[in-house]
Amino acid sequence: MSGLTLYLTLAGIALACGFARSSIRQWTIASVLALLAFSVLSSASTLALVSAWLLVAALAVPLNHTPWRRQYLTAPVLNTYRKLAPRLSETEEIALEAGTVGWEGELFGGKPRFGQLLAQPKAELSADERAFLDGPVETLCAMIDEWDVNHVRADLPPEAWQYIKDQRFFGMIIPKAYGGLEFSAYAHSAVVQKLSTKNAVLASTVSVPNSLGPAELLLHYGTEEQKNYYLPRLAKGEEVPCFGLTGPTAGSDATSIPDEGVICRGEFKGEEVLGMRLNFDKRYITLAPVATLIGLAFRLKDPDGLLGDEKDLGISLALLPRDTQGMEIGRRHMPLNVPFQNGPIRGTDVFVPLEYLIGGPSMAGQGWRMLVECLSVGRAISLPSSAAGGSRAAALATGAYARIRRQFGLPIGRFEGVEEALARIGGKAYLATAVSEATALAVDRGEKPAVSSAIAKYHATELARQVAGDTMDVHGGKAVILGPKNYAGRGWQGAPIAITVEGANIMTRSLMIFGQGAIRCHPFVLKELAALGIEDRREQLRAFDKALFGHIGLAFSNASRSLLLGLTGGRLARTPGSRYTRRYYQAVARYSAGLGLAADLAMLVLGGKLKFKERLSARLGDVLSHLYMLSAVLKRYEDHGRPAVDAPMLNWACQYSIYQTQQAFAEVIRNFPSRPVAWLMKALIFPLGAWARLPSDRLDHKVAALLQSPNEARARLTSLVYAVAEPNNPVGQMEAALPLIIQAEPLERKIRKAAASGEIEGETPLEQLADALDEGLINQTDYDLLVQTRALVAEIIAVDDFDPAALMAGRQPETAVEQAA
Repeated sequence: MSGLTLYLTLAGIALACGFARSSIRQWTIASVLALLAFSVLSSASTLALVSAWLLVAALAVPLNHTPWRRQYLTAPVLNTYRKLAPRLSETEEIALEAGTVGWEGELFGGKPRFGQLLAQPKAELSADERAFLDGPVETLCAMIDEWDVNHVRADLPPEAWQYIKDQRFFGMIIPKAYGGLEFSAYAHSAVVQKLSTKNAVLASTVSVPNSLGPAELLLHYGTEEQKNYYLPRLAKGEEVPCFGLTGPTAGSDATSIPDEGVICRGEFKGEEVLGMRLNFDKRYITLAPVATLIGLAFRLKDPDGLLGDEKDLGISLALLPRDTQGMEIGRRHMPLNVPFQNGPIRGTDVFVPLEYLIGGPSMAGQGWRMLVECLSVGRAISLPSSAAGGSRAAALATGAYARIRRQFGLPIGRFEGVEEALARIGGKAYLATAVSEATALAVDRGEKPAVSSAIAKYHATELARQVAGDTMDVHGGKAVILGPKNYAGRGWQGAPIAITVEGANIMTRSLMIFGQGAIRCHPFVLKELAALGIEDRREQLRAFDKALFGHIGLAFSNASRSLLLGLTGGRLARTPGSRYTRRYYQAVARYSAGLGLAADLAMLVLGGKLKFKERLSARLGDVLSHLYMLSAVLKRYEDHGRPAVDAPMLNWACQYSIYQTQQAFAEVIRNFPSRPVAWLMKALIFPLGAWARLPSDRLDHKVAALLQSPNEARARLTSLVYAVAEPNNPVGQMEAALPLIIQAEPLERKIRKAAASGEIEGETPLEQLADALDEGLINQTDYDLLVQTRALVAEIIAVDDFDPAALMAGRQPETAVEQAA
């Protein structure tokens, strides 16, 4: 028994040291002290003691003696690693080097330091930003009639376009020195969110010039001459920008663009200059039909060596004025009946001087680096903000409609099936809001969030698509019949647009989130790969040894932490939070260790093949994503002062993300190629089984109830929704009517009860009200309120109908050829 106790003690010391992330020396000292104690005080057999001493010595001596370790352990591993390490293409290396690592790096490390998370600045607007949101943004929203934009004009009205330019909506990211607004990323996000709650075309029109495009690229890479000329014009709307990247054969795989520029001499404005002859075919380019300044990505070649010896310079970026000879622009695509300006750009033998390159001739061939460095910032804001805004608007409108619309004598929001959908809408809107806010704030901290922006883009747009589906289900026919009274149908129709653009979601989930995260966010993998590039063999061995044993220590620590936290439900983790929220922080700590363990096992077993195991990568990415979103939700809750009224939404969002994390792990384990490794993974991550569950029916009921009446939690969730009661804003009208309709509910119950008992005998609803007034069941004030609210309800649930001619967009093409022309 003493021998068994000895080995259990040594194992416990190893687990404890791994859990605490003690150094090799600390583990050695603890193990030696334990052996000395057992040698002196216990009755363990000589064989047990000797074998234990030999085991500890066999591990401790080479691990603590650095020269031996490097010669006999690290060097052979380095030779093998050279053969097995994933070979990164130049484009992959640039993408990895371009971004920075934030909170997602803490999650990958397996022991997140929550103090760092909670110490990050809160989301706050400056006085100027708040004034802009409450002034010009509100005014612009009031100018938009969604039916007029989407069906009648297929465009914003001219006065809205002019107002956007006059108020410098296109200059939110441009510094004040160049005439821009110089807003924070959070303010930029807030503006896009509010605009998206009124009209998707409006939000897209404003967000694109402030995302990846000429302004962002000029700010980082433009020559002083280019900045001084173009940035003031962009800020004032004198130039409308677009950016041409996607083409017929190069979508998500932007590095394979066939568009080409050849350096040559040619005539430009009557003079012979050194320039580029461009041939390109771009499509899906937002704002292209109305753009006056076109950013263009193409592969630049120098076959005659006019700039040097390199023949293929690589992807390059240029700015072309709209009137450039040889460029064809102006035709439109029609993206799912959401008619934001979008169309193709083509050019044949377009000759322009080299000075048209962004950054001038010295930036030739640097286009891919420029794109990936800027894309993470734009992707962190535009689509996550639009998706969050749409989800918040859906929560406001669907909650109100479910309270107002009655079937079988009850508000439809009282039925459990509808409650289930309402809870998903509220919880997912809460999640989308938190992740959008967190990623925008990362940009404000100076990060270039390559991984977290991919998380935000993928999950915010997916959550918005799911919210749109539930919104349609709750509204039923009200959302199906398009017309001025329909505020939900276009959101459902256009949901796939956000899923597709700025990196298709399938690709983002399968290739980017974990694919970049495994290397970029891991504390040691990038250092190991970097060591391979060191030419000095001695220095290479030293750097690789440091990274390798740091990696081994981390892997053992994550295994220890995952097991012990799994056995204790995360209670061993030191976490912040109240008694109420601590369990969620503990879940983040537990599954963070599991993620680190699973990632290391996947990289160890699969090596370079891991990047081709896209479904495995996607599921590990789901784990990272939900831990990131769970952290964002907790941070937002803390920043708002832990409001008790928000607790149902917080609980729903946290329980949903924890369950999705568990399910992603379960699918990783079930589909892992090596079954013994999968069994090990399961034993360490789920030692007591997988017990997380989706939110309960009771919690669903609480969230649904919050959405169906005015309260602090609902107001906070929907704070950026444009809900002004005006003729062209049915959501605002419904929101204004909701308190009155709730006030009338007891009176409606009294009328129904009296009619059922025969106390009043009117045949029509109005006659029943008159009888109730005559019988003294209600007074004149009650009567007036009921008449008013019944008229409001009738208007809210009404749908549109049209004369057939009104639905015709114009003269119908007579032939298929004419239609396609």
